[in-house]
Amino acid sequence: MLFKLSVKNMKKSFKDYAIYFLTLVLGVAIFYMFNSLDSQQAMLEVSESTRDMIKLMISMLGMVSVFIAIVLGFLIVYANNFLVNRRKREFGVYMTLGMGRRQISKIILIETILVGIISLIVGIFIGVFGSQFMSILVAKLFQADMSEFTFVFSKDACIKTCIYFAVMYLAVMIFNTLTISRYKLINLLTAVRKNEKVKIKNPIISIIVFLISAGLLGYAYYIVTGGIYELNTEEKMLVPILMGIVGTIGVFWSLSGFILRMIQTSKKIYLKGTNMFVLRQLNNKINTTVISMSVICLMLFMTISVLSSSLSIQTTMDSELQEMTPVDVNLYKTANLPQSYEDSYTGQMIYPTEEQIEDSKQPVSYTLETNGYDMNNLKDIVEISVYTIPEWTLKYSLGTYYEQAKAQFSMLMYDLPEEIIKVSDYNKIAELYGQEQYSLNEDEYIVLCDFDNMTELRNQALKQNSTVQIEGKTLHAKYNECKSGFIEMSASHVNTGIILVPDNFELKEEWKEEEFLAANYNAKTDEEKEEIEKTLSETNNNTFLENLEQKGIELEGMTKISLIEASKGLATIIIFIAIYLGVIFLIASSAILALKQLTESSDNKQRYTILRKIGCDEKMINQALFRQIFIFFMLPLALAIIHSIFGIKFILSMLAALASPSDLLPSVIATAVIIGVIYGLYFLATYIGSKNIIKEEE
Repeated sequence: MLFKLSVKNMKKSFKDYAIYFLTLVLGVAIFYMFNSLDSQQAMLEVSESTRDMIKLMISMLGMVSVFIAIVLGFLIVYANNFLVNRRKREFGVYMTLGMGRRQISKIILIETILVGIISLIVGIFIGVFGSQFMSILVAKLFQADMSEFTFVFSKDACIKTCIYFAVMYLAVMIFNTLTISRYKLINLLTAVRKNEKVKIKNPIISIIVFLISAGLLGYAYYIVTGGIYELNTEEKMLVPILMGIVGTIGVFWSLSGFILRMIQTSKKIYLKGTNMFVLRQLNNKINTTVISMSVICLMLFMTISVLSSSLSIQTTMDSELQEMTPVDVNLYKTANLPQSYEDSYTGQMIYPTEEQIEDSKQPVSYTLETNGYDMNNLKDIVEISVYTIPEWTLKYSLGTYYEQAKAQFSMLMYDLPEEIIKVSDYNKIAELYGQEQYSLNEDEYIVLCDFDNMTELRNQALKQNSTVQIEGKTLHAKYNECKSGFIEMSASHVNTGIILVPDNFELKEEWKEEEFLAANYNAKTDEEKEEIEKTLSETNNNTFLENLEQKGIELEGMTKISLIEASKGLATIIIFIAIYLGVIFLIASSAILALKQLTESSDNKQRYTILRKIGCDEKMINQALFRQIFIFFMLPLALAIIHSIFGIKFILSMLAALASPSDLLPSVIATAVIIGVIYGLYFLATYIGSKNIIKEEE
């Protein structure tokens, strides 16, 4: 009997609470999809370094999944609470007929198990097919060969999903049992007649709290955009975060009384149509959902910020990679090793051998040739020397602007000497890289810099003072702003400063800091390039590199292939985690809003009945319902969008070393589409569901 009753109730729940089941199914599907990547990667033909990067991504996604499971667990418990409250009168009837709390708990237990099984089966079914598209996306991002593509079912992901969601449903069962045990018969039978009291806050207090909260948010925005100090410690970052949370809660706490008082001053608006009813309903909802509205707003803010930033960075990194990797390989080594020096990491004294000291005075090609490297592997070879002058530091370059720069960027190493290159040497590199070449008069110098924050700082300094005196020679900046350029390849624009000096400027031998080589592989196909790559890779038991290490010669460098693989891997990890978190937060936010509104509609059926009795037709009632739900959905989203304007700017400044997006519009549009589809579907489903509920007969 209990089983049949449970099945009947479950069918009714599917009709009335489709959003609840949809959320469960989506949660299961997404959880499976992101945890099945370990099975998908087996069929991807990628390099060893890329495979390691995929393993790292899978490991990180596994850790994120624990957090996702907690979020989904709270969502399921929260949604189930609304579902149980909706059925208070039903439980009261059961108790009136003689059914005990234990039997009611058994009914809910059976329903929970049935719902869990159905949602798991449907969710995993959708997830299995969705994971195949996920494989294609991974292959595309990592540029993997999909010729061996086959349909894959991940047993491990399925087991993991079932275990995680079983734990969640167990928590729901315990919660339901405790909830039922506290119910009293009189409260269950009269629950449908109970309406929450409409509490109207003191308008003066509401306005004061609203202004204070808006001020807190404005000040937090000011801090995160660099208005006060550099956010380089956890303590400093915690300040605007706490201000943002408190400000958000304050805004929603004061909003109901503030809006009610403002609109009541205009009788034409307040008394028009069903506006009075809509406003009172909203006032009551916001009053009773301050914390939940604040949490939803912050979750939407995280969704918008994370998705927009990650998509923008991923797009920018792809475009910058082509620009920042113009050749196949860069090699460099420390020049002019002293007889002894202190290791910067261990603090121990290092005593180089005569062979090491002699090698450090020679170009990189000398090291390659004398240690048996086949120079036929390389072509288009360009070698230059990089110098540092002890007195020409970043602090000296900034001149009178130093104090302002230090106040804004306290972590910069201002006593570090600048990198100096002769203009003719740089032009050799620029010609090979396809970059702009420069010319200098005898008393001029140029600053090359393409790292945005540092470029802005140096430009300010060049405008204030552009003259330096080195070794009795006066040099003037040819331009009062930095020029774009670099010598070492990287994944993005990270050159913080290179000084170009005239060829006649005497650079002493002891100032030589680094010997640098840029070249292309002497190969025509990708396969041939990969073979040459192995001769300079530390992961192939390379005899050449082992010999150098045994001799104590540190030859460092980077290759185009390794940079692209690492960068694409990093970008892919960022975008996958961002999508994972963003979609889950978006679903959770939308589901909570939808379930809250459906419950409100159920509780307020009598009020809509009264509207019909006083002469409102169905069109007016539906319009009133639509406006309520629309405003209820838009309030947290609107504040979240405002938060995101500043949040995205802060995130991009923190990740400036990865990429400096110049055009956020494509990523913002993509984020808007994702949010519009999911949020919009929940909004429409909520409106349709609420409309059906208020039409039900008592």
